[in-house]
Amino acid sequence: MSVIEKRQSDKAIALEAQYGAHNYHPLPVVLSRGEGVYVWDVDGQKYYDFLSAYSAVNQGHCHPKIIGALTEQAQKLTLTSRAFYNDRLGEYEKYLCEFFGYDKVLPMNTGAEAVETAIKLGRKWGYEKKGIPDGRAKVIVCLNNFHGRTITIISASNDPVATEHFGPFTPGIVPIPYNDLEALEAAMGPDVAAFLVEPIQGEAGVNVPDADYLQKAHAICKEHNVLLMADEVQTGIARTGRLLASCGNCDCPEKNCSGTPDVKPDVLILGKAISGGVLPVSAVLANDPVMEVIRPGNHGSTFGGNPLACAVATAALEVVAEERLAEKADALGRLFREKMQEIIDDTDLVRLVRGKGLLNAIVIDDSEDSSTAWEICLALKENGLLAKPTHGNIIRFAPPLVMTEEELLDCLSIIRKTLLEYQQS
Repeated sequence: MSVIEKRQSDKAIALEAQYGAHNYHPLPVVLSRGEGVYVWDVDGQKYYDFLSAYSAVNQGHCHPKIIGALTEQAQKLTLTSRAFYNDRLGEYEKYLCEFFGYDKVLPMNTGAEAVETAIKLGRKWGYEKKGIPDGRAKVIVCLNNFHGRTITIISASNDPVATEHFGPFTPGIVPIPYNDLEALEAAMGPDVAAFLVEPIQGEAGVNVPDADYLQKAHAICKEHNVLLMADEVQTGIARTGRLLASCGNCDCPEKNCSGTPDVKPDVLILGKAISGGVLPVSAVLANDPVMEVIRPGNHGSTFGGNPLACAVATAALEVVAEERLAEKADALGRLFREKMQEIIDDTDLVRLVRGKGLLNAIVIDDSEDSSTAWEICLALKENGLLAKPTHGNIIRFAPPLVMTEEELLDCLSIIRKTLLEYQQS
């Protein structure tokens, strides 16, 4: 890297440090372009993207069909607000409902907005349909969750970094251990409106529950007249080898089904890859008996359901189906874990690999407060692959689903080389 090139990267980093709030700790790489599974920094260095913007870029960077839809719609109409109808929203809502098998959708923008929407929906349903006395509705959540960073959502968090000095918090949140059906049963009661859960806990380090966990949790919810609300913001849109992670181990040959999955959540929360990472688009889906409690003035967003988002999200979901990305993620994920286990067998540095589809993580054999995982990610960057630690000693691996087998094997060789070199250093 030349002195001029280094100055270009340093300048970009320094500008963020001076003028931006310090609410992130990025890897020291300044990206300026992306295509498919690759990104390039301002100095022209090429990398494999093994994070996919936290699974927002499942369809790959700047997918031509999605960018084409963005460009075409942007030249016609971008925003009307919901004060008026627009010619894209109804078509998009129909497509989305049929795609996922629900009666109604409430369109929003970010994943956090979608979770907030689901909590509001669950509470209102609890009062109006279940008959919970006003002000007493409870929502059960799981420890070590990550649903976003708004005040109500961090009220459900047990991460001190997320909660310290942000109180007072929203009442009515009941935390239980993840993947613990006995705890879920014990938390049930007449005032419980909903159980909010991630099918796989991504930020917690790709924490995969027992195969029958969601199915049995859903049965417990039905027994107690409680809504199962699945946060699939990160796990949905083909990431885990099925259209939705809540489909579990269903044998749908297309793996894009909305037919009879293992579990059909009462409330489905989507975001991130629903737009292929091109725009902030999120959605909450439910059937009529749940969604009909929302009436004019109860909830909304100026940008929610805007024409540009509708065009982009429709194209993004078409790409998922046309390119069979769920099936691809399933096959490549199995290959990744198989080859990663072979690497683990050759080093004492990594304790295990876990995941589903192309949402995977390796656990470094070190304490959570160590810098080992961070240092390995820096070394991976130098070798042409971008990943990021989570929870201290865990590295999450989540490449775009358009990756080929040849590219995946190349990435595995980079990971092997990096881990073995780090161990010897």
